[in-house]
Amino acid sequence: MTLRLVLRTLAARPVRTAVLSGGFGFGVAVMAALLGVGDVILEQSRSPALRGGGDLVVVGRAGDVSSARFLLSSVLGAPPLAARVATASPTQRRTLFLIEGNRVTRLRGRGGIPSLEKAVGDRETSHAPAWKDAPSDGSWTSPDPSELLRAMDRFHAIPDAPAWTGSWAEWLYFNGRTTDGSVRFYLSFMTGPPTQDGGARGAGVRLQLERNGHVENFSRRAVIPEATLLAEAPNLDIAGNRVRLEGLRYRIALDLASERGGPGAKGDITLEASPGRSVPPFVLRGRAGWLSGYVVPVLSGSMRGALEASGRTVSLEGALGYHDHNWGFWRGVSWQWGQVTHEGYSFLYGRVRPPADAVSPEQAERIPGVLAVIGPAGPIAFAKGAQIEETSSPDGRPESIQVLAHEAGLDVRLDIRVHDLIRTPMGRPGIPAEGPTQFLQLRASYHVTGRVGDRQLDFTALGSAETWRSGPGLSAASAGSRSPRR
Repeated sequence: MTLRLVLRTLAARPVRTAVLSGGFGFGVAVMAALLGVGDVILEQSRSPALRGGGDLVVVGRAGDVSSARFLLSSVLGAPPLAARVATASPTQRRTLFLIEGNRVTRLRGRGGIPSLEKAVGDRETSHAPAWKDAPSDGSWTSPDPSELLRAMDRFHAIPDAPAWTGSWAEWLYFNGRTTDGSVRFYLSFMTGPPTQDGGARGAGVRLQLERNGHVENFSRRAVIPEATLLAEAPNLDIAGNRVRLEGLRYRIALDLASERGGPGAKGDITLEASPGRSVPPFVLRGRAGWLSGYVVPVLSGSMRGALEASGRTVSLEGALGYHDHNWGFWRGVSWQWGQVTHEGYSFLYGRVRPPADAVSPEQAERIPGVLAVIGPAGPIAFAKGAQIEETSSPDGRPESIQVLAHEAGLDVRLDIRVHDLIRTPMGRPGIPAEGPTQFLQLRASYHVTGRVGDRQLDFTALGSAETWRSGPGLSAASAGSRSPRR
């Protein structure tokens, strides 16, 4: 039927049909040519030679690579990639405006490190003798691990987001446990939103200490100048308690009061960081300026020192420690987090759930769980689509957690059994109170199976986990500070 209609149209109006057919064919040919040219242009735009030399271009999901110095020193500059990378050069492109009187000219500028650009064969700078490194470029060509650690652990100015400002909090978090698991502690150096008169922030230090199943809490609060905080952190001084970063060593001095009266807690602790055993900063962003940031400067490190708590000495010699750093707006936020270490390998999982008015439900569902694997020499694998499932008892007590990660070079399953928990009702972020938010710190055993690269995994080890829940967390029947041991 269709063929008959075509033939009759051609016979009735041969000239018009021929013109239309020719025009249609010409249009298809032009479109095919344009697609071919576009494909060539796209390939050329990705060419390392056109972007500054080298053999491979590494970009971020949205263009720029976040934490580029960490990538250069702790990923490309650490095993197993270090032996395969001859050199790497960072490049940044920005739009510039040249203003001459009333005339404005838009320019496209590119910046880089001269010596590294020449090393990768940049055509534009290779034959420019005057293009030399500035003294400040040394932080890229020969990064100092201690300076990189300090940059990761800096504190942040509070963004201009009036809808969220009152829920701002930023803190340094440390935890540790002895090898036999009989002693563990959670320590936070917390700062909150600005005070009413401005120029200062409320701050506090809180220690949660568990010895053989008995939990004690110690704390102090103060107000500290915001300018000092931003200029000197991670070096902090809060109500006689201190953190000092000296090279790759964190020195912590504590003098805290008991929250139930009686003797307090005093002591000195050190935590040793190792180059490469970190998780770089990343930030989630939402509506009206909402954000939440997280970085792990010390995924696993050795601890030394002792605490005098409630009249008894607690030794932390040889304990295993961890340190992370959080910042952002915390109203309505919940999260899951956990970490375990075995034979030099550290596994860290987590997921943040933003408040409903910061992101749409569809966006919230697309925020993935993550799993990072750090080996003795640095990062090994990172999964950005990990599945995290938590099973709770009828009264809301977490009983088990399962983490699954299946990505290139990574096929891992974490089966986590919760042994006991410490529950803290929270008011403002980080401040204990009778509030709707439940902060649950979990002591758990991890059974890790699967494969990371060529390494087969099958081990069980003690680890820790946390769940920060908005809304009712545990029923009144389980409102004690701990669950019974199983």
